[in-house]
Amino acid sequence: MNLRIVENLAEIPAEKWDALREKQPGNNPFLAHAMLLALQESGCATPATGWRAQFLTLWQGDQLTGAMPLYLKTHSWGEFVFDWAWAEAYQRHGLDYYPKLVCSVPFTPVAGARLLADSAATRAQLIDAALQLAKDTGASSLHCLFPPESQALEMQQHSMLLRRGVQLHWHNPGYADFADYLSGMRRDKRKKIQQERRKVNDAGIRFQHLRGAQITPRHWEFFMRCYTRTHQQFNSPIALNLDFFLRVGQTMADNILLIVALRDDAQGEQLIASAINFHDDHALYGRSWGTLEFHPGLHFETCYYQAIEFCIDNKIATFEGGAQGEHKLSRGFLPVTTWSAHWLAHPRFASAVEDFLRRETGGIERYIDELNESSPFKRQASEESDPRPG
Repeated sequence: MNLRIVENLAEIPAEKWDALREKQPGNNPFLAHAMLLALQESGCATPATGWRAQFLTLWQGDQLTGAMPLYLKTHSWGEFVFDWAWAEAYQRHGLDYYPKLVCSVPFTPVAGARLLADSAATRAQLIDAALQLAKDTGASSLHCLFPPESQALEMQQHSMLLRRGVQLHWHNPGYADFADYLSGMRRDKRKKIQQERRKVNDAGIRFQHLRGAQITPRHWEFFMRCYTRTHQQFNSPIALNLDFFLRVGQTMADNILLIVALRDDAQGEQLIASAINFHDDHALYGRSWGTLEFHPGLHFETCYYQAIEFCIDNKIATFEGGAQGEHKLSRGFLPVTTWSAHWLAHPRFASAVEDFLRRETGGIERYIDELNESSPFKRQASEESDPRPG
């Protein structure tokens, strides 16, 4: 097979990339050609922003048989697997941590195939090629973020170090409606959610679920205002721009759910908050939100409860609400393990990181146990004996 390093994804026909992607287990929209190309052509993930594409591709003639979304990076923003301490350690010892090679979907902490290939032999070729590229470019390290466990273990066989993380996901066993979902929760947790939803309703706020052609440029402009305001409030980099959202709105319309909150006043109908979600047939992925007004409970309603109702109505099995956020636990999100794989060129730092990961793994396991112990769901039917309604 012929190995090519591609810096411009437009050089790869979308049908070839997507045909390979769609064969992978746990397929999700974030590895779609349209998504990665939109990040590139909108200027969000480019060398100017610290994301230089080095996509590894394997070809047999004109057939794409393997691919790996790889970037040469000059910072650690937009990754959600935090290695700032490693970078600081390098700096303290007078060494350069950047550039580094990162296999990921920029700004997206969603697990999915990172080695796009049908055979173990082809995946092994991709891993070897990525390690060789790290050595050839003088990168300090190679990192693969949020691969499925099976691919993480394949990377471990090539001397990459594994790191575990935790996210909180909501699961749908087949709820009939939102009330059915709440019925399985402990009374105190159920009452809290009901109170939060009631406050939003009493404020006269209602919601629209917009999909496909229902999402107009006006909606994207409003969402961008919300998105920008949220990042400014938390003093965090604004990674995505209006051009990106307009592009995916055109090319990935069938994978987008835009939830919009509205309120009437003397001037008429006002848009006050919005949240963007991507979805496939199996999962909904909550990405970003923002609001122009503060209302108690509005964040949870816009980002979580409306999305859960969408999953129930559309028989979607999983809702991934994004990275971090222990407040999700009391709202029915339960812990799942995420993975990343790492190789460091410097032997002493590689040994130190290996020791760190060994200790960190024990803490992660205890943390998952603690989260499961704090589950908001009733452990057995007899646990709740209070006959009062609600």
